[in-house]
Amino acid sequence: MKIGKVSATEKSPTTNDEFILWLDDKIEIKPFDIVQAENNVGDKNSTTYAMIQDISHITDSSGHIGNYVSSDFGDLDAEPMTKRLGVTYAKAKVVHNTKDVYMPLRDGTIVEFADEAGVKEALGLENIKNPIPAGFLDVSNNIAVPICFNSDFLIGPEGAHLNISGISGLATKTSYAMFLLQAIQQTKNDVAIIIFNVKGNDLLRLDENNPLLTDAQRAAWSKTGLECKPFTNTRYLYPFKENKENFYCNTSCEKETLAEQISNNTANTYVYTYKHARETNILDLLFSNIDDPGFTMESILNVIAEKNEFEDLDWISFKEKLGENTMKGQNKGQEITVQSWRKFTRLIRKSIVNPMFQRTLSTVRDKKNCLLSDEIKKIKKGEAFVVDIAKLEEQLQGFVFGDVLQAITELKFGETERIEEDIPKKIIIFVDELNKYASGNTPKNSPVLKNLLDITERGRSEGTILFSAEQFKSDIHDRVQGNCSTHVYGRTNDIEISKPAYRYLQPTFKNMMTRLDKGELIIQNPILEFKYAA
Repeated sequence: MKIGKVSATEKSPTTNDEFILWLDDKIEIKPFDIVQAENNVGDKNSTTYAMIQDISHITDSSGHIGNYVSSDFGDLDAEPMTKRLGVTYAKAKVVHNTKDVYMPLRDGTIVEFADEAGVKEALGLENIKNPIPAGFLDVSNNIAVPICFNSDFLIGPEGAHLNISGISGLATKTSYAMFLLQAIQQTKNDVAIIIFNVKGNDLLRLDENNPLLTDAQRAAWSKTGLECKPFTNTRYLYPFKENKENFYCNTSCEKETLAEQISNNTANTYVYTYKHARETNILDLLFSNIDDPGFTMESILNVIAEKNEFEDLDWISFKEKLGENTMKGQNKGQEITVQSWRKFTRLIRKSIVNPMFQRTLSTVRDKKNCLLSDEIKKIKKGEAFVVDIAKLEEQLQGFVFGDVLQAITELKFGETERIEEDIPKKIIIFVDELNKYASGNTPKNSPVLKNLLDITERGRSEGTILFSAEQFKSDIHDRVQGNCSTHVYGRTNDIEISKPAYRYLQPTFKNMMTRLDKGELIIQNPILEFKYAA
């Protein structure tokens, strides 16, 4: 479908990177639309594809005062004797040429909408290797083009890690993450998934059919090449709480759902014993959000790990032992002061009052106790674990998150008795509210931040992949952001897009972010960049 012609002027020439086109008065276009034009040079007949960026309208008026005067000095009902000459034009960025011809388009060249095949060719989506469905690109000529990622650039080894940002409730961050993870589970048989449920209970029923799906939505799933079905091989891990009526789970999940999960043997409650926490060296995770410039907390943790007096304890006797060190005169001549021991004791007592800190694993069958890190290290190919942390305090959420990251690292580095062939080739971790664990203000000595940096910087080659989401991308640590190969942007606000995290994006793209509808996202990937409705 023809939409206009290339326009080259003295002050606005066409280049090998971009061009201007004037539009037919009846044509409607929008940013991100893909257009095409013939680019014939010598004996080479090729097609140039471009993406619409800015759209403007101009008249022959020299200024706004002239327009005011021509309307009978501001009469809103006045009809002009002669309509002004005006034209709507658009700026388009060249994205591809079929024969690698990058000579500028000539003035007067016809420009058309690209059809579905043209859009795929323009964005390099014709023969995607190892495709993972990513959604649809909706364009103005009423076509929806199925889009796929190359898995090598999404989950490694060429590129890895995904970050989704946008205003809560409007950006569909979690919904899109679940769509991608479902696509990965359906197309990859050597991948395991670990999902953190940080709020509500929407992620605690991933193995159930969604009764709200419409026929049109099911058809859209089929068009992407996916089967519209719930997750399979799913397990749920809940923090323990002494509450028999709620199946000993500290969760907001409905009792009916819990009962079904318990009967299907797909749910467990996780606890932490002192012996396990000391042996696995995870006590430091309780101090992830504590700034420790003098390394006093670290020094105390080293004492706890090394001294025999802290062996063979439980949480109660551990608190008693800490209390001894807070007494005046007990630490005379020692490097660690009584004040430091008191601060440490105050902070750790606040955390370990939670019922998931137990003396030992319960032998009561109904409690279904387990050690979380041990369960994580048993994860198999094709499984999806959901770790519920929604009802835990923020500091304990970080503790559990850090414990899982550490367990995955140990599993991937061969620090278990499992044989390598049995371990999932890739383990994908999804966490919302990433800013809680990897913001620019997170203490530099935070063990959780350290684990996240290790994963984002080395996980691509080791098979540990981070999928994350947050409301404001600008809050996230630069090194975590910088190591994500794929960025997805949902609706956000003007204040956010003014931050340095968005400086490399085109102004048009940034402005579009403030107007995206629910379900619309802008995606940036090493091999493509576009907007689509997920």
